[in-house]
Amino acid sequence: MSVRVSVFRATALSAPQNDLTPTMDTPAGSRVQVKICGLTTLADATLAAESGADLLGFIFYERSPRAVSPQAVCDIVAGLREGLGELTPRLVGVFVNWTPPRVAETLDTCGLDLAQLHGEEGPEALSALAGRAYKALRPRSLAEAEAAAHDYLTATPVAGPDLLLDAYHPDLRGGSGAVGDWPLAAGLAGRCRLLLAGGLTPGNVAAAIAQVRPWGVDVASGVEAAPGRKDPALVRAFVAAVRGYGHE
Repeated sequence: MSVRVSVFRATALSAPQNDLTPTMDTPAGSRVQVKICGLTTLADATLAAESGADLLGFIFYERSPRAVSPQAVCDIVAGLREGLGELTPRLVGVFVNWTPPRVAETLDTCGLDLAQLHGEEGPEALSALAGRAYKALRPRSLAEAEAAAHDYLTATPVAGPDLLLDAYHPDLRGGSGAVGDWPLAAGLAGRCRLLLAGGLTPGNVAAAIAQVRPWGVDVASGVEAAPGRKDPALVRAFVAAVRGYGHE
């Protein structure tokens, strides 16, 4: 098995930003992180790792078509760590309105590195998780995004994103396939480590990076054969498009 090493940039290991002041931790001349989310099988998780993903995401939201149980994730993580060892990418659990103790217990039980809080969790949830979580936002305006970001940039992970910005949808939590508001995202990306989500595909991710200049990009539906099942060709094409950005 040939696996690429997942490496976080040195700048991502500095202290997290606590306000919206400019930061140099943006992709100009640096490696854009890739998160493949909505994984439900060991085969797909291994595929994502072999393709060069830096982060792998598992969704614990029961109403998602990509939902997976904690026990299934435990089995997937065990298989990844057995097969890849230290080359295993960072592993992220996606949670919607779980209590911080339940999130922390699941992180520990499943062997996950980070929690992505995708519901109405307040800043106190990040504080309770002590640098193990970051907040996903689905804002309708830059003003709304900046106000929320100011509240959520106080307890972000040292090695990970500060925020995830997803496309706004009135009903769905994520995975809608709707393309996000890139100008809005660009307004935040220069001020924090932004993980960009929302309708990204192998065909548009390079353009998204060029416009937004995020810390990283997150994809689920854009590389699927069906909800919860990845298309190997699309996964490889997505990672290749990110790695090829700036080298055309």
